[in-house]
Amino acid sequence: MTHGGSVVVFVSQLVALLIAGRIAGELMQRIGQPPVIGQIIAGMLLGPSVLGKLAPGLWHSLFPPGPEQQAMLDAVAQLGILLLLLMTGMETDLGVFRDARRPALSISLSGIVVPFACGVALGALLPDSMLPDPDRRLLTALFLGTALAISSVKIVTLVVRDLGFARRTVGQVIIASSILDDAIGWIIVSMLLGLAAHGNIDATAVTRSVVGTGVFLALSFTVGRRLVSRLMRWSIDNLTSEMATITTILIITGLLALTTSVIGVHLVLGAFVAGVLIGQSPMLTARVDAQLRGLIVGLFMPVFFALAGLSTDLTALATPDFLLLAGGLIVLASIGKFLGAFVGGRIGGLTPAESFAVGCGVNARGSTEIIVASIGLSAGALSDRLFTAIVAMAVVTTMAMPPMLRWALQRLPLREEEKARIEREELEAQGFLKQADRLLVAVDASPSGHLASRLAGLLAGVRRIPTTVLHLEQTPPTAAANSAQADANSAQAAANAAQAERTTAVVKEGVQAGDEAAVGAPDTVDVTTRSRALAESEEAIADEARKGYGMLVIGREPTAPGATFDPRITRSAARFGGPFAIVVARGSHRRDARAAPLNILVPVTGTRVARPGAELAIALTQASRGSLTALYVPSGAGRLLPWSQRFGRALAPHNTGDAALREVIELGRHYGVAVDGRIRTGSPPPDAILLEVQAGQHDLLVMGVSPHSGEQLFFGDVPTEILAHAPCSLLFVSGDAVTTAPTTAADPPQAETAVHRVTSEKRQETGRA
Repeated sequence: MTHGGSVVVFVSQLVALLIAGRIAGELMQRIGQPPVIGQIIAGMLLGPSVLGKLAPGLWHSLFPPGPEQQAMLDAVAQLGILLLLLMTGMETDLGVFRDARRPALSISLSGIVVPFACGVALGALLPDSMLPDPDRRLLTALFLGTALAISSVKIVTLVVRDLGFARRTVGQVIIASSILDDAIGWIIVSMLLGLAAHGNIDATAVTRSVVGTGVFLALSFTVGRRLVSRLMRWSIDNLTSEMATITTILIITGLLALTTSVIGVHLVLGAFVAGVLIGQSPMLTARVDAQLRGLIVGLFMPVFFALAGLSTDLTALATPDFLLLAGGLIVLASIGKFLGAFVGGRIGGLTPAESFAVGCGVNARGSTEIIVASIGLSAGALSDRLFTAIVAMAVVTTMAMPPMLRWALQRLPLREEEKARIEREELEAQGFLKQADRLLVAVDASPSGHLASRLAGLLAGVRRIPTTVLHLEQTPPTAAANSAQADANSAQAAANAAQAERTTAVVKEGVQAGDEAAVGAPDTVDVTTRSRALAESEEAIADEARKGYGMLVIGREPTAPGATFDPRITRSAARFGGPFAIVVARGSHRRDARAAPLNILVPVTGTRVARPGAELAIALTQASRGSLTALYVPSGAGRLLPWSQRFGRALAPHNTGDAALREVIELGRHYGVAVDGRIRTGSPPPDAILLEVQAGQHDLLVMGVSPHSGEQLFFGDVPTEILAHAPCSLLFVSGDAVTTAPTTAADPPQAETAVHRVTSEKRQETGRA
């Protein structure tokens, strides 16, 4: 066959595997089974046992036996293994393991030892005819033990989430023990492959593999963790080509995989560790994660598992000895895993009912066992029949796990403390700050810039958000034509450098304070500072926005005559194209932005617009160890209505206000912030808010807003009145992007807008309360 013909056949194979895998995966998902089962079955249908029997000519044309075609498919399979291990590592949530480490550790260790011993015993009793090499029986037995011992964290996590038990205590224990199972399992597999490479059980090779693995893991989760995060930041900040960060992730994966190969263990361990480090990096944004996941799930996952099914020989099912072998594997795997997990759960302090549910939950092999079996087959440790038996065991245990786990979990009562925790987590999961996975802070040398730096630092520290500070500095007005201008330019440059240092110091002080106030152990927050000319602020923000940020914080003097926002702020927010916040320093913050605990007021309405402001207010209160008051003012307060309408609406503001305040109070309780809820009626909203500012002596007013379309940034009548008359500092928070494309021509005259004139006239008519 010519090279061109081989490529055509190869592409035809990929297309067939993708189509069959996707269709079968969809069908399985619709009946409540993991898609991976459908992809394996699709491969079986395309294999020699089904398509080869029904249409032998078509099958031989599509899957010719030549070594060149086999090598091309094998290359895809090997690359698929590395990428699947990368994705598995990225999905490994170490936070879940830390929260449930005691029962997870005992369940994982006990749940590995018991089925591993069963698999080794089975391997020792197998007849020579079932072994690929009788002289390497011990290696085959060790692979069988590993295949029976490991759970598939991906399948387990998907099923637990689909059943709605991911936030239950038992669900977290199941996921955490599966995470540890996977980590231990891939270390074992890597060592076994190192042994397979030497042809026998070499004590020196074993020692080298164990010591090398220990050193590799220790360095990876200390030095390697910081290095991976810095490499990803460098890629995001400096590479402008399309999907450059994806390339960086793949390079990191390849380098770590090669490192494990050098120390004598398999590539898969390096790929798995790379995934864990990348998944834990704060620089892994949702966009990058989705791009990489799309590549793996869209191409390599259906192809790899369909190839695993393609290698399965279903004709072996017709022989009694194979049925006995497959049945024995399924029974040993299920009973061994269940008993080990049950005993481990009781040791870890779980009740018998909880331990029973855990035993049912971890008995799913799925993708992990298929990968282990494929590695063992390619290494010569497993025969085709053993491979088929392991695939059958993986399919049966995976399909049996969801109904068994559903039955067990439905019999577990929900404790009161568990119910309260789940409600808090659900409230947080719907939040605005969950999407702000990276902050961009654009500030100048003004008091508003310094206050924005402090607030951004507090937010970054308390929520552990990586932050980039864009310091906007004044540039020398003219070229140095003489010594006087040169001195002026030097003085301006020195002033810029001093201001940048001050800004960085303010941010880092805020980060430290926020980190100390955060829940959990202290953690390092990545802060990077860059300087750009003030005249280039819009272009600089647009350049940074392409790198992926969750929110922009603007700290510039924002008002012109008539209390309108400077057009440059409008353009900056529009060029960013996402959620943003604007900081205005007033009162004591004009003199010292670092003044200690914040006394915050946040108006709430119970709407989507107000929610971002409430979340930021809670985070800043927690970080500064300050105080927070939530104020509800009904939108119709102060209007002159007929007596019947006023009587009919008398109770509505309090009902609505109670609900809005209750939401903020509950959210604050989750973070240990006591929220003082208040309702003001009888005055227009701006007057009521300003009265509360004065009564409570608040130094920061945080308000959720929504930008209106137009060339001038406008949040509505109430925020405009607040901007014009509030004596305290302001933080306007928008969860929406600016939808206008403002002109980039010269700034228009700073004249009072018609909207402001109207609201000012209304204020004069109403009078200050």
